[in-house]
Amino acid sequence: MKIYTKTGDKGFTSLIGGTKVPKYDLRIESYGTVDELNSYIGLVRDQEISDHHKEILMMIQEKLFVIGAILASDPDKSRMKLPEISMEDVSVLEKEIDAMDEVLPELRHFVLPGGSTMVSFCHIARCVCRKAERFTVHLAEESVVPGVILVFLNRLSDYLFVLARKLCFDSGISEVKWLP
Repeated sequence: MKIYTKTGDKGFTSLIGGTKVPKYDLRIESYGTVDELNSYIGLVRDQEISDHHKEILMMIQEKLFVIGAILASDPDKSRMKLPEISMEDVSVLEKEIDAMDEVLPELRHFVLPGGSTMVSFCHIARCVCRKAERFTVHLAEESVVPGVILVFLNRLSDYLFVLARKLCFDSGISEVKWLP
């Protein structure tokens, strides 16, 4: 398989199913931002963090790849059988959030991104996740998007916020409090 096909040289690309759309199409923005998020999560996973966090982040990356494929498909024309995202995937995120919250001090202030590179990477991933969610919510108003994808992205941004806090906690780093 060649890396370059030259089919996108004029600003168009094809969805799974064959539909050609401009590269600025909302569907492209949605799955492109999910891909960006996946790259940042890979960056977080490459930090000095626990094997457990690395395993969960790998699972998340695999789910984001599935989400990207679903979003890259023309819901009217694609006949490709794709893996699915389920509420069980959301439950994994919720259980991880709850487990981290059990050991973290109560959140009594807003937290600014920072404290260490790994924590900052988590916050960048959280922000990109929110951007992916916004694009995908917009897409869902215009086209078919499985609702569980919206729930997964929403919960994932919460997970990334709590993970940033947990990485601070585990490393003995003080959170950067926003004190107006």
